[in-house]
Amino acid sequence: MRILLLSTADTDLLAARASGADYRVGNPARIEPAELPDLLDGVDLAVVRLLGGRRAWEQGLAAVLGSGIPAVCLGGEATPDAELMAASTVPAGVAAEALRYLVAGGPDNLAELACFLSDTLLLTGKGFAPPAPTPEFGVHRSAGTDDGIDDAGIDDERPTVGIVFYRAHALAGNTAFVDTLSDAVRAAGADPLAVYCGSLRGLDGEQADGLRTLLSRCDALVATVLAAGGATAGGAGGTATSSPGGGIGDDDSWDAGVLAELDVPVVQGLCLTASRAAWEASDAALSPMDAAMQVAIPEFDGRLVSVPFSFKEPTPGDDDAIPVYVADPERAARVAGTAVSLARLRHVAAADRRLAVVLSAYPTKHSRVGNAVGLDTPASGVVLLRALAALSEPPAREHGRLVDLLGLSGCTDDAGYTDVFLFQLFPYASV
Repeated sequence: MRILLLSTADTDLLAARASGADYRVGNPARIEPAELPDLLDGVDLAVVRLLGGRRAWEQGLAAVLGSGIPAVCLGGEATPDAELMAASTVPAGVAAEALRYLVAGGPDNLAELACFLSDTLLLTGKGFAPPAPTPEFGVHRSAGTDDGIDDAGIDDERPTVGIVFYRAHALAGNTAFVDTLSDAVRAAGADPLAVYCGSLRGLDGEQADGLRTLLSRCDALVATVLAAGGATAGGAGGTATSSPGGGIGDDDSWDAGVLAELDVPVVQGLCLTASRAAWEASDAALSPMDAAMQVAIPEFDGRLVSVPFSFKEPTPGDDDAIPVYVADPERAARVAGTAVSLARLRHVAAADRRLAVVLSAYPTKHSRVGNAVGLDTPASGVVLLRALAALSEPPAREHGRLVDLLGLSGCTDDAGYTDVFLFQLFPYASV
């Protein structure tokens, strides 16, 4: 019996390939309509899992359903997609159980999914086990190392940098990029703590406490997961997208998850959806999706956006052409260096810290210092200095320097930022 698994999550495909079951796999995002007949030829049933719902692949889904092959149609989230499940040509209970196997994830569950579908739809009598639950979070240990929160080998005198990545990567064995980043953190003088998780929000109380405790020893974090922000009542399964029923515009619904509660710097390490060659060749560098999901939205979560360090590359000699995450060691060292520096800074007394507030200067009208599109940079600088003072960071005592460096006597059009006005806002404003 051969099953065609079409999923927009490459981690599903990697787990299926590692399961040992007879799967033919493909990602709808990379399948041309003309390729579908060959993919469908010789298979006994099809499982289609789409992130974004039916509209994400209408033409392809129609071709699968029109083939006459039994089809299980599922959404890419952890909760059922009613429209897709209704499109399935198998009983609703079978589709719901198939989703449970995929949500649990990993090669073992994908092997049992194949047996389950074979027995329930083709009556083969192989026997199958129910979906085996997998931990919502845990520690990933690089091969040949003693990484781990319970290991006595970790030096408490060295800073600890946490690396947070998706559980699906751990289950699928797609962890080489995490290992490369861990090596870079270690080389920069800190202990890495690589933690996988299925969600940064939506955890129950006990799970959230456990993840919080696990990460609480970290002095800084590198998040490779996409932004956690989104509608609290919305997206399921900790995906990076918000559900249509969410309320992104509603401040009360914005939730940055467990990471925000740790009160440590969180660096966003960019894992691009393109290959390194495509990234280097592009004048824009980042695709619109990567720019939105890995730069713009993480900033709302309060993360410090770093640089791309991992790219999606095809595995050499892989007939299925399933891309895996491949880290660039030099770029990983850049991300690690930033995180380790911030981790060390956390142990420096406030009186000994030397912080710089850098204001932008673009060659626009008057080459104004502190000019930024859509932002009121001078006022933001003042607010930032006030926040630092509230945190006991000792401000300099020469309030006039900020005014002078902003060039208020000709480099800005805002006459409201006078010497007296800024002094009233923050009596010790300086850089």
